[in-house]
Amino acid sequence: MNRIIFILLFLFSISSISVFAQNDKDTPRNGEGIHLFLKRNKRTSSVQYEQFLELNKGKFGRNNSLLKGVSYTLPPLSGKLNPETQDKPLDKQNSKTKTNELFGNKYQEYTVKSNKLKGTCFYLSSGHGGPDPGAIGKVDGYELHEDEYAYDITLRLARALLEEGATVHMIIQDAMDGIRDERYLSNSDRETCMGDVIPLNQVKRLQQRSDKINSLAKRTKEKYKRAVFIHVDSRSQKQQLDVFFYWAPKSSGGKKLANTMRTTFESHYDKHQPSRGFTGTVSERSLFVLDKTTPVGIYAELGNIQNSFDQRRFLDPNNRQALANWMCRGFITDYENWKKGK
Repeated sequence: MNRIIFILLFLFSISSISVFAQNDKDTPRNGEGIHLFLKRNKRTSSVQYEQFLELNKGKFGRNNSLLKGVSYTLPPLSGKLNPETQDKPLDKQNSKTKTNELFGNKYQEYTVKSNKLKGTCFYLSSGHGGPDPGAIGKVDGYELHEDEYAYDITLRLARALLEEGATVHMIIQDAMDGIRDERYLSNSDRETCMGDVIPLNQVKRLQQRSDKINSLAKRTKEKYKRAVFIHVDSRSQKQQLDVFFYWAPKSSGGKKLANTMRTTFESHYDKHQPSRGFTGTVSERSLFVLDKTTPVGIYAELGNIQNSFDQRRFLDPNNRQALANWMCRGFITDYENWKKGK
C-alpha cells in the first residue's frame, strides 16, 4: 500500500513540474517591450518570440505592446536557440531551391539562378529599427516609417543577391515581417540586431551593428566583402530626390562601388524613364557606420519620404523590388570589375 502511495505521489510531482514548466508566467515591468521582457526571462530566439505571440493572443496593445499588470505566458526555455545561429548566413543549403523564413511565407522559397556572385559576402543593414522608426512621412492618413520600408527593400536585396550565389548576412532582422507587398507597411518595434535588442541610444545602436558586421567579417572566408547600409531620407516636402550613395573617406573600393551604383541606376532610368533622366549623386562622407566597419561599405539613401513623388518609389512594391534588383546588378558589375583588378 505504501509503495502504491509513493508511486502516485511521484507521478503527481512529475505532472506538477510539467504543468508548471508549460505555464511559466511573468508580468512586464514599466517601459518593457516584448524583446526586453523576453530577454529578461532568458528567451531571446525568434522561435520563442513567435511562440510568445501565439501563447498570448488577444493580450497585447497597439503594435503588440505589452499591457501593464497583465500576466503573460512564457514560451519554454527548451525552445531556446543557440545565439550563434543568428549570426549564420541566410543560405547554408546545398540544393538550388532553398528556403529562408526571414523572407516570409510568400517569398521564403527562392532559386539560385547563377554563380555571378559566388565568392562574395554581403552584410546588409537597414536603417534604424527597434525603438527608432527613423524618418516618418505621411500619406492618405498613414504614417510611413523609414525602418519598415528600408527593411523591406533590404530583404528584397538579400533575396536577389542569394539568387546570384552570394553569401548574405541580414544584420537587422524582424521575426514576423517578411517581404511584404502592401503599399502601407504596418509599423512595429520588433526589429533586432541579429537577435539582440536594439538600444535606444543612437551611438550604442550604431556601434552595435558595426560591431556585429566586424565580428562576422573576421570569420568570413570570402575575399570580396561589402557592408551595405540602406536608408530613406527626410527633407522638405517639395524636394524630390533620386537615389544617392556615400562611401567612407579614403575608401577607394567604396568610391568605385558608389560610382558603379550610380552608373547602373542611370542606365536603368535611361531605359525606363528616358525623358526624366537620373540626378542621383555619389559623394565621400564620414558616417559612423562607414567609418567603424572594416569591409568596404556603401550607404544608400533611397529618396525623400516626405515628397509625394518619392513616396511612389516606396509605396509600390514593384518599385521596391526594382530598387533591390538594380542594386544587385550594381554589385554584380562591381564584383566583375574587382576580379579584373579595375
